[in-house]
Amino acid sequence: MPLYLSYVEDPDSGRWTVTGEQGHRTVTFEHESREAAASEVQKAFGRNASPTPPQLPPGWHRFTLMDSLFGSDGVSPTDSRYETLKSNPPQGCDPRGFVNSFGLECARPGTDLLDAVSSTCADIRAQHGLLLADAGIEQVDEWISDGKDGWGARILVQLLLMSIERGRLLGYTSDDLIRFVQRVG
Repeated sequence: MPLYLSYVEDPDSGRWTVTGEQGHRTVTFEHESREAAASEVQKAFGRNASPTPPQLPPGWHRFTLMDSLFGSDGVSPTDSRYETLKSNPPQGCDPRGFVNSFGLECARPGTDLLDAVSSTCADIRAQHGLLLADAGIEQVDEWISDGKDGWGARILVQLLLMSIERGRLLGYTSDDLIRFVQRVG
């Protein structure tokens, strides 16, 4: 049975809460390090912990992309529509099954986080026809102004992906959204 991990970072303390779900069992750990918390969850389920990822070089960004629960209509992470993406993910991205959706953990280059995420989403859209419209941020009303690659940027990515997905559901085009941002900004 697969083990699904979900990750939440507290923007004030920087501490990570990682929850593992397998069948009817749920385990949660909190730690300063995302990897350490995930390791404890994996150990609690009798699994070998994943190794700590290496430090990224300058200009690279680590992020999560998931199929939105809002737009996925309850599709499970094992749904066949993800098969081509699982077998041929963008370079630097690893397929993951999250609690209720399919996603990718990515380490990709970009001038900033927005650039890295947008180029990854564009690759996925062009090659697989999917929009992964969730960056794994649950509390988008929280805010911290910590620069173009920090927690605030992750929240911004989540809000932008949500606006694209929901705008399409309402009939708005990308041009409509760009026009809105250019007029308001």
